[in-house]
Amino acid sequence: MNNNSPVILGYDCVSPLGTELDAQWSRAAAGESGISDLTRFPLREGFPVRIAGQVTDIDVAPYPFLKPREMAHWTSPVFKHALLVVMRALARSGIEITKELAPRAAVTFSSAIGGLDALIEADRTLVATGKLPQPFMNPNSCINMVGGKVAIATGATGPISSIITACATGSSSLILGTMFIAQGMADVALCGAVDFPLMESIVAGFATMNGAYRPKEGEEVPPPQAASCPFSLTRRGFVVSEGAGCIVLASKDFARAHGLAWGIELAGWGMTADAYHVVAPNAVTVRRCLEETIRHAGIAPSDIDAVNAHAASTKVGDRVEADVLREVFGGKVPPVSAGKSQLGHAMGASSAIESILAMEGMRRGILLPTINHRPDPEIPLDCVAEGARRLDQEFVLKNAFGFGGCNACLVFRRVA
Repeated sequence: MNNNSPVILGYDCVSPLGTELDAQWSRAAAGESGISDLTRFPLREGFPVRIAGQVTDIDVAPYPFLKPREMAHWTSPVFKHALLVVMRALARSGIEITKELAPRAAVTFSSAIGGLDALIEADRTLVATGKLPQPFMNPNSCINMVGGKVAIATGATGPISSIITACATGSSSLILGTMFIAQGMADVALCGAVDFPLMESIVAGFATMNGAYRPKEGEEVPPPQAASCPFSLTRRGFVVSEGAGCIVLASKDFARAHGLAWGIELAGWGMTADAYHVVAPNAVTVRRCLEETIRHAGIAPSDIDAVNAHAASTKVGDRVEADVLREVFGGKVPPVSAGKSQLGHAMGASSAIESILAMEGMRRGILLPTINHRPDPEIPLDCVAEGARRLDQEFVLKNAFGFGGCNACLVFRRVA
């Protein structure tokens, strides 16, 4: 085993399944979907995307760190939701970032898209009316400002970095936080990601590149809840969604010294670059990422009890991931859960949210289902299609693959 593995002390998320962790877990375990009609902006006639995974608005009143006058400057929802999940994860962890701890507390919380909505809105207003943007427009659109606001809110003054690896950002944030701890630069790391990409131009762009879900011409349009179907014969692209997830890491020495209990550790991690294509995955480097991650955890593939897949519900991506899983596990692939079947694709936040729900499943002895699954003869996987399954899980492999060939895989270990 990897003796330098950091431990997970707390986590929290918001997703299309809800804004409270227990409620999200309950809905996920019940096999529900968070996908619905797209209402985040008015839909023009003929707009190609009509559904999405949307996060319901939150009441800021119970959260003193979301001061209305202060947050009025931060118009992009990434800031409100980033602070919400970070502060709640910290509360769950039992850690208080005191003046003494602050220099040893790192921030790697990031975003793949950031506050582009603020920039787009300001640009449209400037073009249409000539009105200059408000002073906070540029800070809203700076991706590193998400981590900056987290540091300001928590008082963390250790190393800070906003790693961006597209759809793998959440997992990469965990790996970077782990590296800071392993290098002795921090004792605690606030990791995770936030993305709220439901902007007209962004969603339209995903459609024109044939990434976002579109129903097949001439066929009956399925309900929104059935559209995201990873590894299925009927998959037709990902459902764009939004959300945020924070995971608090710490060194074992720190946790022991402060009497903090943990039940899960980050046992292994790996990263590779495809160096191949802007969006299509490279099976060779994807496979190496999985193999190096498992090896780094000090275990064999046969020790993995379940896989939490990237599985965006695209034709090529799902097929490559399934092929690689069969190669890595020698044809004996453990059960595979595809969270995006319920959540949609929350871009950089997806792997953070999916990791949190996977860890809840490890803690509870429950493997979440892949809903909407219609078997594809070319993808013979056990996708837990029958519904949530009782399963003790010591080791879970989490995959995340991003545009530009950014691969990041994790192995979580449940400990007694």
